[in-house]
Order: sequence, then structure tokens, then C-alpha cells
Amino acid sequence: MKNYNKGFQEYWNKRYGTEGKIWGEKPTISAHHALEIFRKANAKSILVPGSGYGRHTLFFSQAGFKVTGIDFSPLAVNIARQLDTLSEFYNGSVLDLPLENKIFDAIYCFNVLHLFNHTERALFLQSCEKSLHKDGLMFFTVFSDIEVEFGKSYELEKNTFESQPSKPVHYFTEDDLRQHFTNYIIREIGIVEEPEDHGGKPHTHILRYICAGLRK
Repeated sequence: MKNYNKGFQEYWNKRYGTEGKIWGEKPTISAHHALEIFRKANAKSILVPGSGYGRHTLFFSQAGFKVTGIDFSPLAVNIARQLDTLSEFYNGSVLDLPLENKIFDAIYCFNVLHLFNHTERALFLQSCEKSLHKDGLMFFTVFSDIEVEFGKSYELEKNTFESQPSKPVHYFTEDDLRQHFTNYIIREIGIVEEPEDHGGKPHTHILRYICAGLRK
């Protein structure tokens, strides 16, 4: 299994073990937007890389899609299987796609791509491409350079900072995000403000999102 590193897995297992359903069970604003796009595209199946404890898989499953989630944290997957009995889950790295040669109509990925270094981000997108039907769509959200934490910790690579030990975060400019998807047709790109309240500290993330399809 390809993975980030042992420390990364330990970090997320510890968070899920102590905080449980960290971000609650409600889907994000971007998930609602992606749902509209996927419906218009007549998608039937969705892959959710970095599915965590299943709040987005459940949202899409309840909307009538056939959903598969994969997450690096075995503890997160166990929680997800209890929360969402409609979807199928795998414990593994998102760099190990496609799953059992499964191909999907759509991919929804919330705040995962920015957790990789430059080389891994390229591998992740290549893995997603292999998991997507030729007419399929990918919808990603990522941290933006407008985030208040941008530039406040040790810089590992250009615009990539170690926010916590074993947790790198890459902050995307719009041009940077477009460059990551130069091999795809960009259908939509923009900014979404996502409120969060965990640990008794309500705050809002300013994310970039992109919807793209394969070049034919």
C-alpha cells in the first residue's frame, strides 16, 4: 500500500479516536453544489477519496448514488461503516486507486489533495483519472492561499507548510489549482466559504474548488 507516512496515519487515528465525528454529520456546502453538478451529468456512481467517517458518502448515498469511500485511517472507516450502511468502504491509501478495477461516474474529494507534497498530488490525480469513466467528473476542494493560516508555519515546499507534525498543508492559488488540472477540461472553478465548529472553536475555511473532466 502506498501511503503518506506512518506519522500521518497515527495523527488521524488519534484525532478520530479522541474527537470522533470531528466535523459533525451534516454535509458541506461544496457537497451540495457537487450533487447538483453530478445529477445534471446523470452520474450514478461516486468515489469519495479520503472519506473519513462517512458524512459525505452518506449524503450522496441518501441522494440515490452508488457510493464507495476509501480512507487511510482504519478507525475512520470503522466509524463510517456504522454511520453509513448504504455505502461501501475500503481502508487504504488514495494513491492505490483504482479499487479492484472499479470505475466511477464521479469523484468527490473534500480537503484531501492539499495534504500531499507535489509529487504525491500528481500521483493522486493520476490515480483518480484511472478510476473515472471517460465522461466522468471530478470535484475537489482544497485550502486556498486566502486562508488565515497560510504562511504561518515551517515551509516544506513552495506554499506547503507543516501545520502540525506529520501534517503538511498545501495552500492553492487559483493559477496553481489550474496547473494541477492542465490535463483535464475545467468545467468550473471558484471559492467556497465552509464554516466549521469543532473543539469549541467555530471558524470558516476559505476553500478553492474545481470541477473537471477528462480530455477526450
